[in-house]
Amino acid sequence: MGRKTTTPETRKAKLGRVLVVEDDPIQSMALEQALREAGASEVVQCASIACTMEALEEGPADAIVLDVHLADRDDGWALAELVDMLGPKRPRIVFSTASPEDIPPEIAEMGAVFEKPYDPAQLAAALAEGAKTGLFARLRGAIS
Repeated sequence: MGRKTTTPETRKAKLGRVLVVEDDPIQSMALEQALREAGASEVVQCASIACTMEALEEGPADAIVLDVHLADRDDGWALAELVDMLGPKRPRIVFSTASPEDIPPEIAEMGAVFEKPYDPAQLAAALAEGAKTGLFARLRGAIS
């Protein structure tokens, strides 16, 4: 399955470029719509780890929605480990899974975990909340 990129007409938040790593096309489309409505400037759908690697080579992601069990790998969470090595400005990560217990605890700490089925709008809102760059968000970052 290939990759599809969309750009919204208007931006409500500064989500930036979001990769949706999900092999279920219905779930992927629902996430894309919710992310666009939340203000993502670009949504790139990836149905496999290989596709995700290509998308990362094309440019940095601001956030990644990561399905843990993909058609090509059962350890999709390992991608989070790789993304963590991208440096201090790594993308925000949100895990999407029917089996949250399969994510190693040290990996699960890297981002919010949404257990399927969930409301894609809630996931998008969680990403948007993490994307805030106002004064209070900067102060919170400096304190923690």
